[in-house]
Amino acid sequence: MTDTMIRKSIYLNASPEQVWDYLTDPDKLVLWFHKPTAPLEQGNELKMYGAESGNLLIWGTVKTARRPSYIEYTFVIGPMGDAVSLVKWTLDPVAGGTRLSLEHSGLPQGAEGFGLTLNLDEGWDEHMGRMRAHLHDSA
Repeated sequence: MTDTMIRKSIYLNASPEQVWDYLTDPDKLVLWFHKPTAPLEQGNELKMYGAESGNLLIWGTVKTARRPSYIEYTFVIGPMGDAVSLVKWTLDPVAGGTRLSLEHSGLPQGAEGFGLTLNLDEGWDEHMGRMRAHLHDSA
């Protein structure tokens, strides 16, 4: 059996620097994802709260941040119990913009964890779509 992992890529009409801000700046993150307590910088604790509920939704640690090309953080949510997953974002410049790639690993294994993996997969689709809409509206 292979490890369960979500991989996605989208193309954005924005520079890697602009996309980086949407991945790390609390005021930009809240537009498409959740509101962190601090900028996502290497070594910082990660705590993201629901924009409407104010509840802690995601926590972890920013392990690596290389502006404007790569960021990696641990990712824990309540439904995962004590399990810690890993989110990696890679930003590649392309003609006219950026290819943004996501890899979310360390997800639950087996049929019993498939519902959570499916929810995360659908959630990433929604969040990345919102990021694209905000970035393209501001261009």
